[in-house]
Amino acid sequence: MGGGMVGQKSMDFGPSARRLVARLRPERLKVAAVLLLAVGGVALSVVGPKILGRATDLIFSGVFGRRLEGTTQADAVAGLRARGEDGLADMLAGMNVRPGQGVDFEAVAQVLMLALAVYVGAAVLMWLQGYILNDVVQSAVRRMRRDVEEKINRLPLSYFDRQPRGELLSRVTNDIDNVSQTLQQTMSQLLVSLLTVVGVLAMMFSISPTLALIALVTVPVGMLLTGQIMKRSQGMFIDQWRRTGTLNAHIEETFTGHALVKVFGRQHEVEEVFARENDELFRAGFGAQFVSGLIMPIMMFLGNLNYVVIAVLGGLRVANGSMSLGDVQAFIQYSRQFTQPLTQLASMVNLLQSGVASAERVFELLDAEEEPVEQAEPLAVGGRGEVVFDHVSFRYEADRPLIEDLSLVARPGRTVAIVGPTGAGKTTLVNLVMRFYDVDAGRITLDGVDVATMRRSDLRGRTGMVLQDTWLFEGTIRDNIAYGRPTATEEEIHQAARATFVDRFVHNLPDGYDTVLDEEGGSLSAGERQLVTIARAFLADPALLILDEATSSVDTRTELLVQKAMAALRSDRTSFVIAHRLSTVRDADLILMMEDGRIVEQGSHDELLAAHGAYAALYQAQFAAPAAEEPAEAAAAPAGQPVG
Repeated sequence: MGGGMVGQKSMDFGPSARRLVARLRPERLKVAAVLLLAVGGVALSVVGPKILGRATDLIFSGVFGRRLEGTTQADAVAGLRARGEDGLADMLAGMNVRPGQGVDFEAVAQVLMLALAVYVGAAVLMWLQGYILNDVVQSAVRRMRRDVEEKINRLPLSYFDRQPRGELLSRVTNDIDNVSQTLQQTMSQLLVSLLTVVGVLAMMFSISPTLALIALVTVPVGMLLTGQIMKRSQGMFIDQWRRTGTLNAHIEETFTGHALVKVFGRQHEVEEVFARENDELFRAGFGAQFVSGLIMPIMMFLGNLNYVVIAVLGGLRVANGSMSLGDVQAFIQYSRQFTQPLTQLASMVNLLQSGVASAERVFELLDAEEEPVEQAEPLAVGGRGEVVFDHVSFRYEADRPLIEDLSLVARPGRTVAIVGPTGAGKTTLVNLVMRFYDVDAGRITLDGVDVATMRRSDLRGRTGMVLQDTWLFEGTIRDNIAYGRPTATEEEIHQAARATFVDRFVHNLPDGYDTVLDEEGGSLSAGERQLVTIARAFLADPALLILDEATSSVDTRTELLVQKAMAALRSDRTSFVIAHRLSTVRDADLILMMEDGRIVEQGSHDELLAAHGAYAALYQAQFAAPAAEEPAEAAAAPAGQPVG
């Protein structure tokens, strides 16, 4: 049944990443604003070092100018050459020096104020960019959550049959949260880093094309190494999140059945499975983070190597007068700014891969095959629930037949009981009526209308269903009963509670109908929880009533009372009762005995007993055998000793 497991085969990083970015399309105007603000902020940040280089040149020129008092720049250069100090002469010739004039502090102050204004402007623009981008990302994630929620409501029941609940919950919670975190942490930094690389590169070429080309040597080397590492780590991230879903499925399963684990003393086995899955998750997570974590130190090493080369070559160019000291200072700053975003991009690779791996799992859920599209208009269906099976065939798996050529008629006001051994197809019949599954052949009609032509919401809106496994949500007892009909009045809720004997125990609770329950039912017993679900079905006033082992959790006395109440509810409507306890179905108008997906016998209780067939054998197994054992036990007991 593992056909629904995902994450075992990863999609390519590129297509998945593009699909994730495409989900930002509804926010394209805000994205455009983010892009413009980022361009403006990065442009101002990139101009800053060039402005500061101008301040350095003013200070350096002032220091040399004061030392040249009483002579000209040309005479000073000529004197240095005459003394054989050609390097110093070349450096002085390349400077804009005014002999006798020291540092122009007013000009330096103006340059510094301009630099301050530029950096403040860059900070404001980047703050606005981050604020708008945060809205874009959170809106995209909100839509993703909404799409997942709507998708789950459109998926067929067969999808959930193949999915462990913990695995599905991991996609809806952990994976979407990881996508949100990835977008939040990488979108802004990724955009700014890319723009910074472009802007810094342009400024570097404007200062010195030769040094800029040298700085670019590290880029293809870094990209080659990063690409190789990403290929190895992407599969590891897929495995990490798949194992996270597997571990969540195990935890959800064992916590749900925690009492049974304790009763049967299986804590040790549960802990072993948890330890094994936890170790597998550790190995997958460690491998993914370790391999992808190699990118950042490699990029830092290449950046530091690039910095050393630029500093040495820049110093030589200042010495020979081909560059000013301010330009070299600015270029060194740009080289650091150039390698820093590359290092940041490398550091984001593991986060990006993890986020895209989670996005793949969410996309696979969104791409799952849905139930067929229904007609837009509801059908006007009258009557009180006549159900006809017309030569119906169905199988869960193509090569394993279950129900073959089954026909029956369930008329309004009649109770149809379905009995038989486990796996005979009893629950499958009601699943087909509810269109949880569609038939493979034949048809099922409700009041003369083929259910395949009805909207599922219309069909299920006319049906009340009580299952063996009770389901209550977190809320008051009143809210849980009203779930069957949200528009019901207070008096109608109380009437349903009285009819199903919920009212009898509710008044013993401190808060009465306002008692808050959790999904496990709080302080209610199993039978009391079942009565609440039965009251919910009573309140819905359905045309078709389905009871799947509905009274299996209540005591015998309560069962008799509930059966009396159900007799009133079943009037003028069709009821299907699935039961193993044949005492529940004695009064049914029609009893269907099923074996291997076929109706082998049908009739009333007395008729089937008289036929001495499969139903009679099942009845005798439940009731006659215990009765026959009592005389034998009495005969074996010593005289005068009570039996039992």
